[in-house]
Amino acid sequence: MGLELYLDLLSQPCRSIYIFARSNNIPFEFKHVELFKDSVLGKKPAAGSGAEQPRAGERRCGEVPSLGCAVPGPSNSEGAGKVSLLKKVPALKDGDFTLAECTAILLYLSRKYNTPDHWYPSDIQKRAQVDEYLSWHHANIRANAPKTMWIKVLIPLFTGQPLPSEKLQEVMEGLSTSLKQFEERFLQDKAFIIGSEISLADLVAIVELMQPVGVGCDIFEDRPRLMEWRRRVEDAVGKELFFQAHEMILNIKELSNIQVDPQLKEHLAPVLMKMLK
Repeated sequence: MGLELYLDLLSQPCRSIYIFARSNNIPFEFKHVELFKDSVLGKKPAAGSGAEQPRAGERRCGEVPSLGCAVPGPSNSEGAGKVSLLKKVPALKDGDFTLAECTAILLYLSRKYNTPDHWYPSDIQKRAQVDEYLSWHHANIRANAPKTMWIKVLIPLFTGQPLPSEKLQEVMEGLSTSLKQFEERFLQDKAFIIGSEISLADLVAIVELMQPVGVGCDIFEDRPRLMEWRRRVEDAVGKELFFQAHEMILNIKELSNIQVDPQLKEHLAPVLMKMLK
C-alpha cells in the first residue's frame, strides 16, 4: 500500500501539504475529502436557475476553518475519519501507519522522502527559525486570517444575514497587526522567512494568507514587500501548482449558490457567531 493523503483544498493546512508533496514529486494517492458534502448542506440550485453548475468532481462547499476541519460524511470523508483518530483533515496513511496534524505530516514527508534541505534545514539555527515561525503562526496569522471567510461568506450563508462592517474591520485590524509583525520580525529584507530559499515556514504562511484574498480582502495590496514575497513563493513552488491548489478558495464566493439545509443552518449559526465573540 502506498502513501495516501486525505485532503480538502479549501483547508489551508491541506493546501500546504498538497503543494509540498506535488512540488517535491512525492508519489501519493490523493483522497479527496469534502468537508461539507452536498448531502449535508442541501441541494444546489436546479439546472436552469441561472447558477453555474459544477464540473465533474468539483465541489461547491467548504470548511468551517476553525472547527478543526472535522470530517463528516461518507466516502473519502469516512476513510479520513478512520485514518485520523481526531477525525480531521489533513490525514496521512502510509501502509499501516497513520498521522494527523499539518506540521507533523509535513515533517514526516520531508524526512521520509529526503526533500531538499531548504524546506526544513539541517542547520540547527535555520531549523529553529522555521520552528519559531510555525509556533508563532497559530496564535497570530492563523488566529486572524481565516475569520475573513467566516465574516464575508460562511456566517452570512448560515445565518442569512451579513455581519456589521465593524466586525470585519476589527478582524482586519488584528490581521494588519499580525502582518506588520510578520514583515518586521520574520520577513525583514530577506527573500524568504529564513533566508534566500523557501522553507516550510513560507508555505504554511502563504496558504493562510490566501484565505482572505479568496473573499475579496486583498491583504497584499499596498504591502509591496509582502507582495514580492508572495510572488517568490509562487515561483518557488510553480505558479501552475500554486493556483491549482488555490482554485477553490479563490472561487469561494460561489458558496452563495448553495441552499443550506435548515437544520444544519440552525445548528451551525450560533456556533459560528460564538467563535467571533
